[in-house]
Amino acid sequence: MFYRSTLKFLNNWRIKSDRKPLVIRGARQVGKTTLVEIFSKGFRQYISLNLEFPSDRKIFEEKQNFDEVLDALFFNKNGDRKISDTLIFIDEIQNCPEAIKYLRYFYENKKEYAVITAGSLLETLLNEDVTYPVGRVEFLAVRPFSFIEFLSALEEKNALEVMNTIPFPEFAHQKLMTLFRRYTLLGGMPAVIKNYAENMNLNETKSIIGNLILSYKSDIEKYARNETVNKIIRHIIDNVFYFAAERIKFNRFANSDYRSREVGGCFRILEKTMLIELVYPVTSVKLPFIPNKRKSPKLQILDTGLVNFYSGIEKDLFDSQDLTDVYKGRIAEHIIGQELLSLENSPSYNLNFWIRDKMQTNAEIDFVYNHKGDLIPIEIKSGTSGKLRSLHQFINISPSLENLAVRFYSGKLQLATERTVEGKEFKLLNLPFYLCNKIEEYLEWAKKNSYPLRNN
Repeated sequence: MFYRSTLKFLNNWRIKSDRKPLVIRGARQVGKTTLVEIFSKGFRQYISLNLEFPSDRKIFEEKQNFDEVLDALFFNKNGDRKISDTLIFIDEIQNCPEAIKYLRYFYENKKEYAVITAGSLLETLLNEDVTYPVGRVEFLAVRPFSFIEFLSALEEKNALEVMNTIPFPEFAHQKLMTLFRRYTLLGGMPAVIKNYAENMNLNETKSIIGNLILSYKSDIEKYARNETVNKIIRHIIDNVFYFAAERIKFNRFANSDYRSREVGGCFRILEKTMLIELVYPVTSVKLPFIPNKRKSPKLQILDTGLVNFYSGIEKDLFDSQDLTDVYKGRIAEHIIGQELLSLENSPSYNLNFWIRDKMQTNAEIDFVYNHKGDLIPIEIKSGTSGKLRSLHQFINISPSLENLAVRFYSGKLQLATERTVEGKEFKLLNLPFYLCNKIEEYLEWAKKNSYPLRNN
């Protein structure tokens, strides 16, 4: 069982005075059940149910009131109702709408029990009887392994130690870039990481990734409400990996005959299952901003490793020394998007990119990041800062007093003072890819430090 940073969230949730039942959301095979099993070690009593099994479903389906449900639950699982330090885990809860309805009573009548649920989001979305009690549950997103978790799984203790050293020591750069390229190649799916940590064999991961994708397709066949939806979603899954980090149009997506409305609806189903994310642009340079959903979105897929192996570009990535050289720079952008998502616990958190809302301009920033009320532009580029023309346009019109921007690249940590073409001074924080997980700490570090203006 590997360490997950989400355990910190769970430990804080556990001690809340007004703790609500927790609904864990995430695509299949991202480690939801394993996470709960690790967390359960800290409780005096752990009771686990899987509602795919009829015997566990009967506990909720055949009882008349909540007290009878509790009696049946503890009796059938050989538990003790007197032990308040109890974690109750209800897995595959979407198979029993009655169990979902009872979550409100755990919150209202039995707060002493910690209750966690998980299940397939796809069936939840396509079954209108499955709804969670509003205001009486909270949610947690579980995503693929981050780079920090990847290092932990590989027992790279020295690497983990220097990752927590700010500023990052230059002597460790080459090793960390090598490890990050390997992480980018493999991705963060737990089954892939487990196999690689045990065998260090890249070839074995191909069949694991293939089976993961097949399992997502079989979910569609199992739960799709009609054959048309089934066909469109299968078409999307068959083709979506080729469009990672690329702006797309719904109409006739991937050379199909499907119309925009049909494709858009199916994309939104897959988005809610957390298999993909539609990343929409914003035009504002300050908060609050509203994503413009009339513009074409970019695609963020569940996991970069799935993209690499499904698209057949794993060899290019293995041989490359600079991530921005692979797949027209889209893999570098995609893995940074994945790392930024790993920092957020909320399932409703969305990535955004920036475009200039002005005629005769195609200015575009890869991501914008909310840091304590400041909108920070993020670019994923190689080369000199003088080529970051879109970033310069953003800085020129930004009202931020910090005037701070981030560039992720394969080079070493560097903080420089720059000027836009129009002469506006700003700080450019050049971060190696592997420090994305530490972006908050380095933004604070950059605010407190200044370097002489570079001569561009």
